[in-house]
Amino acid sequence: MRRVMAGLLCAGMVVACAPDSGTPARAERPLGLGVDLANMDRSVRPQDDFFRFVNGGWLASNEIPADRSRWGSFDALNEAAEENVLAIVREAAATDAAEGSDARKVGDLFRSFMDTETIEARGIAPIEADLARIAALRSHDDLVAYWGDPLTATAPFGFYVWQDPQQSDVYITSLTQSGLGMPDRDYYLNDDERFSTLRTQYLAHIAQMFELAGIEGGANAAARIMVLETRIARDHWTRIQNRDRNATYNKMTVAELSGSAPGFDWPAYFAAGGVGSIDEVVVRQPNYVASAATFYREAPLADWQAYHRYHLLRTNAAYLPEPFVAAHFDFFGRTLSGQPEMRAREKRGVGVVENVLGFMVGKLYVDRHFPPEAKARMDALVANLRAEFRVAIDALEWMSDETKVEAQAKLAKFNTKIGYPDVWRDYGCVEIAADDLVGNIRRSAACEHERMVNRLGQPVDRDEWLMTPQTVNAYYLSTMNEIVFPAAILQPPFFNVEADDAVNYGAIGGVIGHEITHGFDDQGRRSDGDGNLRDWWSEQDEAQFGTRAQLMIDQYSGYEPIEGAFIQGGLSLGENIADLGGLTVSYHAYLRSLNGSEPPVIEGFTGPQRVFLGWGQVWRIMYREEALRRQLVTGPHSPGEFRVRGPLSNMPEFYEAFGVQEGDGMYRPEDVRVKIW
Repeated sequence: MRRVMAGLLCAGMVVACAPDSGTPARAERPLGLGVDLANMDRSVRPQDDFFRFVNGGWLASNEIPADRSRWGSFDALNEAAEENVLAIVREAAATDAAEGSDARKVGDLFRSFMDTETIEARGIAPIEADLARIAALRSHDDLVAYWGDPLTATAPFGFYVWQDPQQSDVYITSLTQSGLGMPDRDYYLNDDERFSTLRTQYLAHIAQMFELAGIEGGANAAARIMVLETRIARDHWTRIQNRDRNATYNKMTVAELSGSAPGFDWPAYFAAGGVGSIDEVVVRQPNYVASAATFYREAPLADWQAYHRYHLLRTNAAYLPEPFVAAHFDFFGRTLSGQPEMRAREKRGVGVVENVLGFMVGKLYVDRHFPPEAKARMDALVANLRAEFRVAIDALEWMSDETKVEAQAKLAKFNTKIGYPDVWRDYGCVEIAADDLVGNIRRSAACEHERMVNRLGQPVDRDEWLMTPQTVNAYYLSTMNEIVFPAAILQPPFFNVEADDAVNYGAIGGVIGHEITHGFDDQGRRSDGDGNLRDWWSEQDEAQFGTRAQLMIDQYSGYEPIEGAFIQGGLSLGENIADLGGLTVSYHAYLRSLNGSEPPVIEGFTGPQRVFLGWGQVWRIMYREEALRRQLVTGPHSPGEFRVRGPLSNMPEFYEAFGVQEGDGMYRPEDVRVKIW
């Protein structure tokens, strides 16, 4: 079912930390390096390629699991968190819990996914009413209400309710582009042979799905669907354009929207989605919306019906008989991501539980796997990094005093959420039946939509989380001006109680600094301390920042992870700024923590060197080629290797720690080194 996520308002990265419950004090025993020396490749000089120096041994001795498209330190943490959740889910499914209890809902949902006998016997019966509804569409006017329905699988645009970027204390409805089956507009428009081949494979996949459903004319329908989606893709904004918070903020009344995008019944569309009473809407891509309001009538209704039949099958494939599951995986898993094998059904079942009842199972997860000591340690780390960031702002040579005052005011208002929500999400509106998998998914989608639209007119919920506690990730949210660290990330290798502080400052410290820096990256800086989109920069500061940011864009755009395929420096700019700023601030926080004392040398590495070892090992990762190519097209994060090489090659602190000289692989001339925060 269609879900337009407010997650595009935030920036995130994979991170981790661990509790120190019962750990002896430092004075009682020496602490270790915190880096597995076997993972290193001593044949590579750190001055030439620090990523392979730290991770070369690991790269040589590890393989990507067959059911994964990539593998790295944080993927291993994801696997561990998944196993913990699986144990909880299995237990719930095996227990005869009380009707309506959390354990009963979790268990029944999991059972409904694992009951393959019932799923196979029912075939496509669970979606036949939806297919009949598509067949009953009689005119383009009928499409308006169909697209507004929250249970419609895919449409050329969608809406969500979240904070108004310019008035963060109220909720507003936002309209955004949508409608593609493949990951990005480039998959439709790029003339490269690889994309052309993917388009041919996509056509075959669509035809196969029609055949499995017993719908005739699959090949012809696929061709018409491709024409429609290519037309949609042509007007889609690029991912770089969509990063611009000013360009994507276009508030207008519904009447003004009807004037700027005529030919479409916008009041009827919003009414069908349950927000018919709204007066204003933020239109993220106004020229795309205007174009879609026109071209939707140009395409024959029969083409739209074919389009909706396919996307209904696509979005429900995981819940239908095995041939649909296999066909969906063959294209979206094997072809697009290079993943040889599908994940085991139990693990896919955990994913379903996470998607439908994520915070419910998260509460059970926290009870078992998150001791209070972890939160206390994270509170201390965050406070230390914030203190150092205050020093860093005051020390900036390029920023005016007036803008520094505003930056300090924003930093002072940062909120931090660690571990789990103070108020747990209520799933009372979700009815779960052990023998109705598709029905469970539909009722969940309806419940989430109702929860979303009910925000309108209500005070902003400052306790709300956008990630479950068992998620191995973290994020900064501009409208809340907050950084969030779910419980599952609080474990090694990002924080190791057995290791000397230096490695931990390089790992979890760099990550905390990264999330703080997101509030001051090229887009985060556009919001003030209250989370409002507001220009608080002088023209001179804007120009100085832009010059430095362009150096970073140029640097990363020159990285070529695959021959002929480069990082998009403009798309990854925010994450690259956050990596450099976060690690720089954390490095100096480590030096401050020494209180003037000399750190020990451990396994031949000085304290400053160990900070960089900590950062380097966090980003060990390997990709299948197809997954890496997809990452380069769609992902805002640079591949792991360049999250090591990129920031360190700009840091004089790294040059000093390892004696980097001109001619070394990690060396960049001083006039192109980037320093922003």
